[in-house]
Amino acid sequence: MSEQHVARPSPRANVVLALLLLAYIFNFLDRTILNILAGSIIEDLKLTDTEFGAITGLAFAVLYSVMGVPLAMLADRTSRSRVIAASLAVWSGFTALCGTATSFGQLFLFRLGVGVGEAGGVAPSYALIADYFPPHRRARALAIFSLGIPLGLAAGTLIGAYLASWINWRAAFIFMGVAGLLLAPVMLVLVRDLPRKVDAGASGSSLLGAFPIIARKPTFWLMAAAASCSSLAGYGLAAWTPSVLERSFGFTLLERGHFLASIFLIGGTAGVFAGGWLADRLGQGDRRWYARLPAIAWLITAPTFALGLLTTNLWIAWPLLLIPNALNILWLGPVTTAVQHLVPQASRATASASFLLINNLIGLGIGPMLIGALSDLFKERFGIEALRYAAVSVVGFYLVAAFLMMLAVKRLRKDWVDDV
Repeated sequence: MSEQHVARPSPRANVVLALLLLAYIFNFLDRTILNILAGSIIEDLKLTDTEFGAITGLAFAVLYSVMGVPLAMLADRTSRSRVIAASLAVWSGFTALCGTATSFGQLFLFRLGVGVGEAGGVAPSYALIADYFPPHRRARALAIFSLGIPLGLAAGTLIGAYLASWINWRAAFIFMGVAGLLLAPVMLVLVRDLPRKVDAGASGSSLLGAFPIIARKPTFWLMAAAASCSSLAGYGLAAWTPSVLERSFGFTLLERGHFLASIFLIGGTAGVFAGGWLADRLGQGDRRWYARLPAIAWLITAPTFALGLLTTNLWIAWPLLLIPNALNILWLGPVTTAVQHLVPQASRATASASFLLINNLIGLGIGPMLIGALSDLFKERFGIEALRYAAVSVVGFYLVAAFLMMLAVKRLRKDWVDDV
């Protein structure tokens, strides 16, 4: 078999990638639709900002993070594609149930269910994409898959705003959940695993075999810590920026939907794709660019986010918020690719799940609730502006992320595992 043939993805690769992208759009759409509906939900269920932050972050993150590892192990041992399809059905069902919640406790429990379902979607998808695409195209493929984040954010923000305006916030959850349930059987039929290479030196897909490999590598811990700091700020700001626009700028629900959807769609898609494309081009000559690119992006993200949130001029706020919404997720393609190359092929889903466990417990679990708690703490001093200052308080975590990722740059070439 020629090297040229080996370097090409299989004919079904683009079809599989498109379907995984669609499922990932639903993944982020279902987890973030809560954000645009914050005002209505807080008013209807009589929630504090801290309680809503817990529902947005902690309720979702706890089981989403913890269940990701065993579900990834199951995917590595059985069928990655079937685990993804089953997970889509579970999280979509619980998303629909969120529309029936009548109290903090019920909504918290249903969000736990959404987290359990979505735990089985991302890490097996990373591994499946890595199986279908050769190394020189992998970061771009993973970046295309990661477009599900900005596309899901934009779609959830816009669709959720319109459905809530036309009917109510409950209808938005039910509509999204049913749509995901209809996609699940399509995924089951059309997405298939590829035969996997066997590495005699690896311990297969067991956690006891995979985790010690990455645990011995400083690059993994530095990348996981850096991504966690970025996600803490990113998830927190994504959860609360709609409410900042409502309280500090006086936006209506539809105005918030249009404003944020345009930023997520333009900035997010540009940032994610640029990260994958640049990493593949620069990383061929020097693998350290897979870590260096995110560090540079985060250094620019911190000040632009702060300025965008603090300005009172909407014409200035839009471009200032567009820039960090592009750069704060540029890391997805490069870093997820690098994590795939810290272990042998048979353990990729488990390695990704271990990375996501750390990233989501810290980032998603703490970020939204931290901003909500700071908002409640600041209310006596700042009144209606408390949430704005609470949001600005977390942007410093991007600078911490940049510092940690620059430390990872020095170790990445040593810890890299080539395809065999």
